[in-house]
Amino acid sequence: MQEVKEEPKRQEGTMTENKPHRFTPKDHGKRCKSGNSTPGLQSLTKYVPRPGPMDRKVVLKALQRSMARMHVDSLDCVQFHWWDYRDKRYLEALGHLSDLRQEGLIRELSLTNFDTQRLEEITSRGIRISSNQVQYSLIDQRPAARMEQFCVANNIQLLTYGTLAGGLLSERYLGQTEPNSRAELYTASLSKYKKMIDSWGGWSLFQDLLVALETVARTHDCSVASVATRYVLDRPAVGGVIVGCRLGISGAGEHLSDTLQSCSPALKLTEGDLAAIETVTRRSRDLMALIGDCGDEYRS
Repeated sequence: MQEVKEEPKRQEGTMTENKPHRFTPKDHGKRCKSGNSTPGLQSLTKYVPRPGPMDRKVVLKALQRSMARMHVDSLDCVQFHWWDYRDKRYLEALGHLSDLRQEGLIRELSLTNFDTQRLEEITSRGIRISSNQVQYSLIDQRPAARMEQFCVANNIQLLTYGTLAGGLLSERYLGQTEPNSRAELYTASLSKYKKMIDSWGGWSLFQDLLVALETVARTHDCSVASVATRYVLDRPAVGGVIVGCRLGISGAGEHLSDTLQSCSPALKLTEGDLAAIETVTRRSRDLMALIGDCGDEYRS
């Protein structure tokens, strides 16, 4: 695994890293050690336990393993994911994580790909959740159906991924023929989000969306990706957008600058901009009806 170079990101003002739970000890240390001494840098650490007992000892051991690999004595944010809702031991695990948060071992307790029903269940037990990481984009607006309202009412933020559909929501695909081959969909993300576009409404409708976005982008002197990101950032309950960056790939630095532009107060989508975009998105299929609530695509 390639080491993350922290300095360019700090210079640009990007101070949050989204990390999976499992690395080799060598790589996990390399990734985090340099950032550990940097004031303001925060890491989001996934915890995805295998099915099994979820007593306090098991949960604590998992967190201690991550802290040892990251060379820290506490975790900024633990993002908990659970594969099977029929196995109710996720409530036991979250209870222990909540206790460990109160004891100072973790600062924020969050979720990944939990649906609204389970969010209600968890918070009703007095477990405070800071955020839920879910897929949210102009293509996939399922969070707006139910989750958004619940999160606003309960002070839970959404951290969104898939906002640029693996890069498909960009000028690069405007006016292009539909990609279908493995050579064209050469990353897991491209393949995943192309399937999402197929479910949403297909390549022709997607081209209409890109045209609308490109028109809006020209009026603001920014990119299609910036407009797509700004749209999601402006949604109620959205606390941040997770944008991937393929390290070592030519142009990665440009993508980072472009991402930061989408966060600029200078980029404000007008009512006319939103109307032009939503004229297209209203013609799409209802993904909530087709797939289900957030995260259901991983549990079907």
